Amino acid sequence: MKNFKFFGLFLWSLFLSILLVSPLLLMNECSGENQRNKDDQTDRFRKMREKMVENQIRARGIKDKRVLEAVEEVPRHLFVPEDLKERAYGDEPLPIGSGQTISQPYIVAYMTEQLDLQPEDKVLEVGTGSGYQAAILSRLVDSVYTIEILPELSQKAQQVISELGYSNIFFKVGNGFYGWPEHAPYDAIIVTAAPENIPDPLVEQLKEGGEMIIPVGDYFQDLFLLKKEKGKIKKQKKLPVRFVPLQGEP
Repeated sequence: MKNFKFFGLFLWSLFLSILLVSPLLLMNECSGENQRNKDDQTDRFRKMREKMVENQIRARGIKDKRVLEAVEEVPRHLFVPEDLKERAYGDEPLPIGSGQTISQPYIVAYMTEQLDLQPEDKVLEVGTGSGYQAAILSRLVDSVYTIEILPELSQKAQQVISELGYSNIFFKVGNGFYGWPEHAPYDAIIVTAAPENIPDPLVEQLKEGGEMIIPVGDYFQDLFLLKKEKGKIKKQKKLPVRFVPLQGEP
């Protein structure tokens, strides 16, 4: 009888152990499966990014090794809405909300290369948008100061940048037409929305010998590369483009 009771207690203990352990095993299995799926997705996006760099950017003449490496490193799919992630590495701009867009990958790389950025540079970006251009710049220079007039876009960009751990990007919500004079002068300025005319405050905040890349125009726009020499600006027209208008222009 004692043996029977002992055997019964043993079976009951075993049953309870199974009840307790099984959910833990299932949770661990699900967690492992989720991690494998996440790793697979990360690897798939990495391959898409490599293909984008090779076919859309390098093939069109972008040669700066540091720019190519930055574009290959930064996960562009994290800067677009969830339903557009699969299109993140396509040869196209994409809507990001509030009537704004993330620029075509080639244009981002082209504008970045034109500035001939150095590791010690301080850069001003006018038009944070998704934060993607700022992320690219952050891989190339010492510090990036980026301004966005729409608070909701700036907040989204700050969240993504924070999650990626990029710590040399500084954000401001404000009118980019007037720049960010507190941190001027800048070695380079990049403007990612089109004013009808080149903003004088941005010219003033550009360092002597510094360069600015900016789209200018109303419906028909051209991309200009400006260089400040002896207080004067030399302009080069680079190529026709289509950007959203610069908000806040007086």
